[in-house]
Amino acid sequence: MRSDASPPFAAQTAARARILLAFAAVIVALLVADLASGAASLGPSALFNALLHPGATDTTSQLIVWQLRLPQAIMAVLVGSALGLAGAEMQTVLDNPLASPFTLGISSAAALGAALSLALGWQLPGLAVAYGVAVNAFLLALLCSLVLDLAARRLRMPQQGIVLLGIALVFGFNALLALIQLVSDASALQNLLYWMMGSLGTSRWPDIVLLGAVLLACVIFSMQQAWRLTALRFGEERAASFGVDTRRTRRLALMRISLLTATAVALAGVIGFVGLIAPHIARRLVGEDHRWYLPASACTGAVILSGASVCAKQLGTQIEIPVGIVTTLVGIPFFIAVLARRRRTG
Repeated sequence: MRSDASPPFAAQTAARARILLAFAAVIVALLVADLASGAASLGPSALFNALLHPGATDTTSQLIVWQLRLPQAIMAVLVGSALGLAGAEMQTVLDNPLASPFTLGISSAAALGAALSLALGWQLPGLAVAYGVAVNAFLLALLCSLVLDLAARRLRMPQQGIVLLGIALVFGFNALLALIQLVSDASALQNLLYWMMGSLGTSRWPDIVLLGAVLLACVIFSMQQAWRLTALRFGEERAASFGVDTRRTRRLALMRISLLTATAVALAGVIGFVGLIAPHIARRLVGEDHRWYLPASACTGAVILSGASVCAKQLGTQIEIPVGIVTTLVGIPFFIAVLARRRRTG
């Protein structure tokens, strides 16, 4: 019996490993394409010389590659990975295929928290401005996550009700954001509007280090919880019978979701639908085993946002199109398709 069961499992594991390797190759290819895209024309030789021998290239090429394009390209990978991972965990703990940080209001809550610091200067006392934006975003994102968890678990709200609640939260947070715009001065308003569209144009190396550290920590803790998260897919009662502390597992996941979303929003603005699309694609490719599903969702998110960054640069030759516009235009039809599919199967 053991010899009959082992080969299919080994083949499945090898197939999933090949999928993750393919994702890695696509991410590298998109990273190179992102580096090669932009208003300034840089040939392949000039690009690779600036990358490999920065001291031997002219100052302009060095500035374009190392201070503009490379930070943006790496930030696209990190933000996409963070949103993809957050979306995967959110769909698991809320047991809702329509859940994502963007569709259920967590991104809007984080944006409101960041805007309070960026436009009005409201933040916890004693914090530097750079940290105040991230902390405000995290606190409001966490509050929104807890409200959704309360509605899903304590009030026993159905999946459709959670979606409607999320839409209501999005409208509420956006109304407060509009109020902040109304009372902001001209310079703060311009920066806030551009940031709310979701842009990688202001990416800097310290931002990359911060988001990279947050993403690495969340990936480590998420993978440690992978078996418990997989058990949650069988239902809360079934997971509890396996010895899983479902309440603690959900709350830890919501903390990670809030931290990932808040950091991504604070550094890159509101980028929609990546956290919705990536988990669905990953689930189709590797299944529900979270040992593979979580990294596949992160990789899918990185591919989506890197591809969107390349498309935004190709579409806008004179001006830089915010990448959040591209992901929203792609994500709306996907959201409608998922909603229609749920209606047919439900």
